Amino acid sequence: MSINATLFVQAIVFLILVLFTMKFVWPPIAKALDERAQKIADGLAAADRAKSELTAANQRVEQELSQTRNETATRLADADRRAQAIIEEAKARATDEGNKIVAAARAEAQQQSIQAREALREQVAALAVKGAEQILRKEVNAGVHADLLNRLKTEL
Repeated sequence: MSINATLFVQAIVFLILVLFTMKFVWPPIAKALDERAQKIADGLAAADRAKSELTAANQRVEQELSQTRNETATRLADADRRAQAIIEEAKARATDEGNKIVAAARAEAQQQSIQAREALREQVAALAVKGAEQILRKEVNAGVHADLLNRLKTEL
């Protein structure tokens, strides 16, 4: 065969191969490439959405953290004020209780002083009676002279 015929047959075979490839091979490959491109585009869109959602979530977290910090600071300040009020109240109660104790101690000391004076008056009266007995060398009747002893007590 001649070169022209071979060239012509090869051109026809090549055209058949191109037509077969365009008809049966190329559409699935193009479809697969289009699907792949669509998946990549969807993935990129999802990544962008996730990135914007992450930014929004970070902003919400920061706002909530800020709000929580403010609430915590407020609660701590309230707790400090309450603690100071409780301390002041305890100090006032302690002062009142101390004043009551001091007043009770003073009253008790005054009462004991009065009792001690009474005891001393009775002892002085008894000593006076003994002294008078010894001076007179006779016995003095305490029942008869009770008025005299009472006046002596009041004078002392």
